[in-house]
Amino acid sequence: MMKTVPVEDAVGMVLCHDITQITPGDFKGRAFKKGHIIQQEDIPKLLDLGKRQIFVWELSEGFIHENDAAMRMATAAAGPGISLSEPKEGKVSLSAQAAGLLKINVAALNAINEVDQAMFATLHSNQKVTEGKTVAGTRIIPLVIEEAKISRIEGICQENYPVIEVKPFKPCIAGIVTTGSEVFYRRIEDKFGPVLFSKFSAFSCSVLKQIFVPDSVDMISESILTLLEQGAELIAVTGGMSVDPDDVTPAGIRAAGGRIVTYGAPTLPGAMFLLAYIGTVPVIGLPGCVMYHKTTIFDLMLPRILAGEVLTRQDIISLGHGGLCANCQECRYPDCGFGKGI
Repeated sequence: MMKTVPVEDAVGMVLCHDITQITPGDFKGRAFKKGHIIQQEDIPKLLDLGKRQIFVWELSEGFIHENDAAMRMATAAAGPGISLSEPKEGKVSLSAQAAGLLKINVAALNAINEVDQAMFATLHSNQKVTEGKTVAGTRIIPLVIEEAKISRIEGICQENYPVIEVKPFKPCIAGIVTTGSEVFYRRIEDKFGPVLFSKFSAFSCSVLKQIFVPDSVDMISESILTLLEQGAELIAVTGGMSVDPDDVTPAGIRAAGGRIVTYGAPTLPGAMFLLAYIGTVPVIGLPGCVMYHKTTIFDLMLPRILAGEVLTRQDIISLGHGGLCANCQECRYPDCGFGKGI
């Protein structure tokens, strides 16, 4: 409830408007901001500013201030890997404690935003974030809100915990099988290997070995099994992913015992992507676009694999909305819409 009260009686109440301080020739600016909870030590300064009566919100029973509301919402939604800021002008920011994969429970987020006078905004789910990156922010719309609404939001978060988290990456030992008779017989230089070494290194993954094979189902299969025996925790098979008769990478992965999750993905670049598992080890077939496009399906899948996710066909299908790379002149992935269709 808004009312006018004497300054001396306003301790503990919420200021409804900014109060400006003017010192001629020296300063003009805000002395107290809207939403400030008036303290006993504020009284002399308010009187010095000529404020004997002020407009305030009285925190009636059952209502809470915007700062307290934002902190409660942020605390309830935050899961592992998330840090909270102090409330500032009624808003609390949520940041990544370390590099990892951002995960947002979108259904729960929508339920929170259905609560009148409250809001929660996040980045898209399933993207790589760096340490300290702001991933979400929350506040209420008015200066005060019914506590029952915040309790409802806390209940939504409890039922869907965590609403927001950052999963840490788990560096792995990767193996690479590079297919193609033209590379195997050194008619052309391998361009795939350096790209993969660089991308794996960015996630602190080591490469056990890169094996070169011609377009042979048996040799591709044998190379995959060799890498598994030597301890590879992720295997990338490059090339041979199109529909040409001599592109036999998918057959080689199947021959090694690969359980195919998908051969093909609704993304450009990266439509000919293959994902399989041999036991718990992911085996990915990478199309040629990974060599020359800065961002492809590989950049969408690798963070999720390294965060420990076991991907399904539905995960791949859901990439379609947002799966078209805009090929910006200066790539700014992951701060763009590629692969983030929700």
